[in-house]
Amino acid sequence: MNRHVAIGLVVGVSLIISGCNRSGGPIGDSGRADQDWPLQGRTADGARFSPMSNIDAGNVGELGLAWTFKIDPDRGMETTPIVIDGIMYATGPYSIVYALDASTGQEVWRYDPEVDRGMSGNGCCGPANRGVAVANGKVYVGVFDGRLVSLDAKTGKLLWSVDTIVDHQRNYTITGAPVVAGNVVVIGNGGSEYGVRGYVTAYDVNSGKQAWRFFTVPGAPGGPEAKTRAMQIAQPTWFGKGYVEQGGGGTVWDSMIYDPELDLLYIGVGNASLWNRTLRSEGKGDNLFVSSIVALKPRTGEYVWHYQTTPGDAWDYTATQNMVLADLDIGGRKRKVIMQAPKNGFFYVLDRLTGQFISAKNFVPVNWASGIDQKTGRPIIDEAIARYGTGDAKVVSPDSIGAHNWQPMSFNPKTGLVYIPAQITAGFFKELPRSPLSKHLGTMNVGGYTGAAPVPAAGKGVEIADAKLPSLGNKADREAIQRSWKGRLVAWDPVRQKEVWSHDYGTIWNGGLLSTAGGLVFQGTADGRLVAYSASDGKALWEFPARTGIMAAPITYRVKGEQYVAVAAGWGGIFPLLNGALAKRANVDAEARILVFKLGGKEQLPPSVKPERELVALPVTGSPAALRAGAMNYAIHCSACHGGAAIAGGAGPPDLRTMSAATYDSFGALIKGGLTSVGMPDFSAKLTDAQIEQVRQYIGSRNAELRADPKQ
Repeated sequence: MNRHVAIGLVVGVSLIISGCNRSGGPIGDSGRADQDWPLQGRTADGARFSPMSNIDAGNVGELGLAWTFKIDPDRGMETTPIVIDGIMYATGPYSIVYALDASTGQEVWRYDPEVDRGMSGNGCCGPANRGVAVANGKVYVGVFDGRLVSLDAKTGKLLWSVDTIVDHQRNYTITGAPVVAGNVVVIGNGGSEYGVRGYVTAYDVNSGKQAWRFFTVPGAPGGPEAKTRAMQIAQPTWFGKGYVEQGGGGTVWDSMIYDPELDLLYIGVGNASLWNRTLRSEGKGDNLFVSSIVALKPRTGEYVWHYQTTPGDAWDYTATQNMVLADLDIGGRKRKVIMQAPKNGFFYVLDRLTGQFISAKNFVPVNWASGIDQKTGRPIIDEAIARYGTGDAKVVSPDSIGAHNWQPMSFNPKTGLVYIPAQITAGFFKELPRSPLSKHLGTMNVGGYTGAAPVPAAGKGVEIADAKLPSLGNKADREAIQRSWKGRLVAWDPVRQKEVWSHDYGTIWNGGLLSTAGGLVFQGTADGRLVAYSASDGKALWEFPARTGIMAAPITYRVKGEQYVAVAAGWGGIFPLLNGALAKRANVDAEARILVFKLGGKEQLPPSVKPERELVALPVTGSPAALRAGAMNYAIHCSACHGGAAIAGGAGPPDLRTMSAATYDSFGALIKGGLTSVGMPDFSAKLTDAQIEQVRQYIGSRNAELRADPKQ
C-alpha cells in the first residue's frame, strides 16, 4: 500500500508569500506582525520566528528582567503564551488560564477549570498544559480531564464547555493546545501508554457543537467508522485482536497545524498501544496511522493524505512533534513543504499538498535505522538491533524519550535554518510480560522496554544480557548513562539536510526555540538558564539564571514600541518525573513562573523559599522478597510522579526517601485515602494493605541507601 495518497489538483490556491528568499517566507501572517504573538507558532506557518529586531546581537547583552508572574502549583510549565493587543494569555498546571497585562504582568483575570487533583496520575507526564488558542474574542483551552472550554477573552467568563472523551473508563487526558481551523476548533488527547484509541474532534467555534471526529487507528472490525476511506486504508495494516483490547493508541497529544492557503489541517499522530508490535499486532503491519502526519479537510474531517515516519513503531517514536510549513527552493523549483523532526531522529521534508516524500536525514546519531529509502520514503530498519523479543535486551537509539520531544523547533526564513532542541539517548528494549488492560485508571502497560541505557559507541547496537541491565538506583550505572546522554541545539539546513552548527548540553530536556530577525535564537535549558545565541554561528551572547529548568519555547512581542521576550519557566514532564536519577544532574527545582525581559530591565527574581527536609532514618523490617515486591509495585504505581528507583527529579512531587518519620508511620492511611489536594490519588482500589506495606518498606530501604550515600 502506498504510504502517501495524493489529493490531486488543488484549484484556486492563493499564495501568501512575505519576504521570501531562498528558503521561503511566512505563510498567512496572522495578527499585527509588528507586535503580537497570536498563534502557537506566531504565524500560520508555525515557524516560531519573529520579524522584530529591536533586540539584536549587538544589544542583547542589555536584556534584563522586566517582570515575573508566579504560577501555582510549582509543576512543569509547557505553555506558549499568546499575546494579542497587549494582553498575554498563558496556562499553568491543571489547565488554569491566566490573562495578564503583557507590559506589567498585572493579572487581568484567571480561570480555574477545577480539575480534580487526584487524577494527576492518569497522565504519563504530569498535569501540564501547552497553551490556548485565541480567535474572535474567545480563548479556547483543553482541560486535563478531557473538557474543551471557550472563554470570553476580555473577562474570562465561561462561554461553553464540552466533554471530548469517548470512554471515561480509559485513561484519556489533554495537555496539548487546541487549534482553530476556519469555523472549527480542534483538540486531541493523550493516553496511549494506558490503553486508549486516538482521535481528534472538531467543534463549532461559537456554539461548541461537535462538527466531526477523526479516529487515527481502527476500532473493532466492522465498527461504525470502518467504511470511511481512512479506516479502509488503515484496517489492513493491523493484525490480531491485541490492538482492539488496548485501544491501538495513536493519540494526537500535541502538534496540529492549520494551513489557510490550502485549507488543510495537519495532525501529528503518536505511538501505538501496546508499544510492543508483537503483542498488539502479531508483529506484523505498518499499523496506520500511528507515528504519522495526516492531512484532513477541516470542514468535514475527511482524510486527504498521510505519511508514516515510523511504520510498525515499537519504540514510542511519536510524530506529534511540532510541524512547520514553508515554501522552499528544492531542486531548482519552489516546493510547498511541511517539515518535522519527530522522536525517531530523522528530519523530514514532505510536499504539504500531497504528502509526497521529498527528503529525510538523521539530525542526531541513531541506530534503529540506517537511513531512509529515498525512493519509497520508508526507514531502512536494522532488524538485528531494533526488533526485540523475550531474549536479551536490545540497546536502541534513540530511547523512547526521543531524539526530539514536544519542545518546539523554530524555522528562520532569513538564515534558512531550522533550530531543533535535540537530544542523544538510548534505551533497553525487550518484551515484558503482558498483563490484561488494567481496570484501574492510571496504570501503565506498554508490553516492552526496560529503561534508559548508555548510548552505543558510534551509534552501533549492542545486545546486553538481563543481568547487566543497569539500575538507576546504582550510582555507577546512573553516571555511565548521564555521561552518554546529552542535549544538543542543532541548526539544520532543511534543503541540504545538513547540520550547520550545534551546541551540546550536559543533560537532555532543554527548552523549545525562538528565532528572530535580530539575528538571535533563544532557548531555555534544563539546568535553569535562558540563553541567546547568534542565529548564524551559534555563539552564546547572553544568559539569565532562571533557577528552574525551562522546557517551554520563548516568544517575543511588542507593546507601545518596546520589544519583550517571554518564557514560561518550570521544571517537569516525563524526564524529571520518571527518570529523576538522571534528571538530578540538572540540579534545579520546579519554580513555576512567567519570566519577561526587555532591554534595560532591572527586576530581580524573588528569593527562593525552597524548604529543606531533614533526612531521618526510616526503619526497614521487610524481607528481601518483600522489598523486591515493593520495588515492583512502586515502579508501577509511584515512579511516574516520584521518580524511578524512588529518586525524585525536582519536578514538583517530593522525594519519598526524605519523608518524615510521622509520614512514614502513617503511610498506609495516606496511600489509601490519597492526598488529592496535592495531586496524589487514592490507591485503595489498586493496592492491598500488604502491597502498600511492601512499598513503604522499599522506600525505607532507599532511604537507608541515601543516608549511606547522600550523593545518590
